[in-house]
Order: sequence, then C-alpha cells, then structure tokens
Amino acid sequence: MSAENSVDFDFVVIGGGSAGYAAARTASAAGLRVAVIESGPQVGGLCILRGCMPTKALLHAADVLHLVNKSRTWGIHAGKATFNFTEVMARKDTMINNFAEYRREQLNDGRFKFIKANARFTDDHTLTLDNGEQVTSENFLISTGSVIASPPLAALETTGYLTSDDALKLTALPESIIVLGGGAVAVEFAQFFARFGVKVTIIQRSQHILKDFDTDAAEVIEKVFQEEGITLYTETKLTGAWSENGRKYVAFEHHGQTAVAEAAEIFHGLGRRPNTDGLQLESAGVVTERGRILTNKYQQTTTPNIYAAGDCCGPHEIVHIAIQQGEIAAQNTISPDQKRAIDYHLLTSVVFTDPQVATVGMTERQAIAAQIPAMSASYRFDDHGKSLIMDAVNGFVKLIADQNTGQILGAACVGPMGGELIHEIIVAMANRMNVRQLAAVPHYHPTLAEIWTYPAEELADNLPDSDKGSL
Repeated sequence: MSAENSVDFDFVVIGGGSAGYAAARTASAAGLRVAVIESGPQVGGLCILRGCMPTKALLHAADVLHLVNKSRTWGIHAGKATFNFTEVMARKDTMINNFAEYRREQLNDGRFKFIKANARFTDDHTLTLDNGEQVTSENFLISTGSVIASPPLAALETTGYLTSDDALKLTALPESIIVLGGGAVAVEFAQFFARFGVKVTIIQRSQHILKDFDTDAAEVIEKVFQEEGITLYTETKLTGAWSENGRKYVAFEHHGQTAVAEAAEIFHGLGRRPNTDGLQLESAGVVTERGRILTNKYQQTTTPNIYAAGDCCGPHEIVHIAIQQGEIAAQNTISPDQKRAIDYHLLTSVVFTDPQVATVGMTERQAIAAQIPAMSASYRFDDHGKSLIMDAVNGFVKLIADQNTGQILGAACVGPMGGELIHEIIVAMANRMNVRQLAAVPHYHPTLAEIWTYPAEELADNLPDSDKGSL
C-alpha cells in the first residue's frame, strides 16, 4: 500500500505510554503523519500511573520513616515516628496526577492526532475503532503494555488478593500480609509494607528472592529483610489458599513439609503479562507467543510494517528499554533503508529496596554460563568511609571484566543509592572502558562513588603484564 493519500497516516501508535509517546514524538519530528490511539481510562502508561513513579513515591516515604526511627544512630532523638497513611497516599496521588497531566498535554499539543478509543486490526494497514470508524496507516507500532498476570492458584480468585494496582489505591494498611513472589515488585512492596508496620511473610518458589540477579545480591536483601522482621520462605510450591473468619491462608510445600501462612491480606506479586487481548493481531499476521508479540532486532513483528515496543513484546519490562525500542521503531519507519537494531549490552536493572540492587551488562552467572573468560572483584560497603558515615553498610559493589583485556562486561551495586551509582559503570561501558581506565579516573573523597575504584584496581592488577600499561 502506498502512503500517497491512500492511507490516513504514515505511522499509527497503539498505546500512549512511555514507548508509544517516544515513538510518536520521534516520527512526528521527522515529518510523518502520526496518530496515537489510547484505550485506557487514564493517560500516561504503566510507569506514570501504576508503576515506577507511584511505587517509588511510596518507597521513598518508607525510607524517610525508617531513617527517622533510626535517628539515634547519629545522636538525634526524634522519638518514635508516626505517620498518617492518608497523607502518604495523597502526596503520591498528587505527584502522579501532575505527571499524568503533563503527559496528557504532550499527547494533545498538536504534533500528532490523539484518539481515545479501543482499536483492533482488520488487516495489516487498517484498524477498526470501537466507535465503528476505521483508521488506515502505512505503518503501526503496538505499545499496549502489560496487565497483572493471572494468579498461580485458582483458589486465590475466591480467596481474594491484592495486586500492585490495588495496593496503590489502599486507604488503610492491613495488619499483616502474605507476599507471593520474590521479584522486584514483590520485594519492593514487601519492604514498603514492613516499614509501615505491617507484618510481612514472603513466599518464593526459587532458592532465593531476586532470582535473576547473582546469589550474592539476593543474600544481602534476604539478610536485611529478616533483620527488619520479614518472614521469608524460599524453595516453595504453592498448594492451596482459602479464607476463614476474616483471615486468609496460603498452604505451600517447604523443604518437604506442608506449611501454612496466615494473614489479613495476600499480595499477588508474581508478574505481569502482555496486554494484547482484543487487538485481533491474527488479522494483521502478527504472531505472538503466550500473548507476547514476537519481534526482530529492528522491533518489527512478523508483519514488517507493524512494529512493537515495551512490555507487550519484551523481552525486558523496563521503561528506558521500552523508550529505546519505541524510538528505534520510529526511526526504522522513517529510514527503512538504514535500519537500526536494539542493543542490550547496557541492559540495566534496579530494585528500589533499601539497600538498592542495581546491575548493568552481564551478571557473573551469565558470564559463566556463556563461557566467557571473565574475572570479578567486589568491595563491601561496610569497609567504605562514606557508607560508614551514613550507617548504610549493607551490600557491595562488583565489577566483571574480560580477564585478558580488562574490558568491563558488567557490574552490580547492592547498597546505598545503588540505582544512582550504577550509572558510573553504564557510562564506562558505553565508552568501552577497561578496568585500568576506570581505576585511573579521579574520585572525590569521601563519596559513595569512589568505592568503584577498589574493585577496578584489583582487576587491573590481575591483567596480563602486556595490558597493565594500556589505557
């Protein structure tokens, strides 16, 4: 189909979240005729409305409460801190409304047509809207995000549970809660609840929480959680759930024994699934796998003029990755003869617990699995000046490098401001630095950031003699 007035638009984006807006902005700036179709009752996408921003607002409140309650560490006698949960949630709501309003303004500022409707594919160039109208385009981007996954036990549907979406709308805290899962969402909410006085029990299937990270990172968080009064069960298998006399119960196998956890509420933190229901992707020849849209390195689906970005295609449900994917899809629509490919070598993950957990590039486990000749070195925060001053001594930093060239392959930071500190290594890796070059970068003292110099120096000393002098 030619774009010469035979279609309404050059590029139509389905979904106005982070990936969709980034793509629309990029395509519009290049002069393409662009439309954005959003079906949700609110505008802004998962990150603004129900993900990154509201959860981090609540986690920061929990951190402030925790610091006030341990202020005697620094000789400050503030007494036992109290809180007003209504005010905590109100501040979060005000901030999210402001973020969402700004996104609404961006989507309605005239750079592209903004359409509020449900859409489904009729063919690879046509969408039918729920008002009966049709929209045609030369190219499409699907960026419809994700929704909460179904619970692992059918019994949970009748027992009842909270999701992360529900937790953001609570008007009062439960007295106790069972958290199902050990991923980022589960552990962040677990610590939030615990620091606001809720009795928390975590039930995790694998050997450790945060199973996608190296074990040494997970063990730090497990230790901190136990110190903060969180009950943690790992290596489990859920077998049942029920409610009785106003209480909720979860039965599970643990080390060969049957165990039962009891609480006022259950939190389902076992992930999300792609939001692709109702799009009629088969009408456009777009193939999915368990609901997830299959894409190539150019973000094209199995139908070349239809792209996908963000949680609906993965493989990483991370906002900055979704934005990169959306921009790449738009750029490949703009310049189809000079296609750009997505590059995940700087893949970054951050979990906003306290201490924070952050990684970039390869984990040590991944390097071993890939049989890459790698070496690693770590340095602990409990032996570091600035973190001792802050009494933020849990965790470590770790560098992973090629044992022959010293090129940095990945890094982990489990500790204070880990999500900020990891960016020093992102910059180093983006510039293909080796550990000797990193060790030579001057760092102000005393700072948290200077901790990176210690593993960098250790690895630099272990390089072959021929490479020790190279910069």
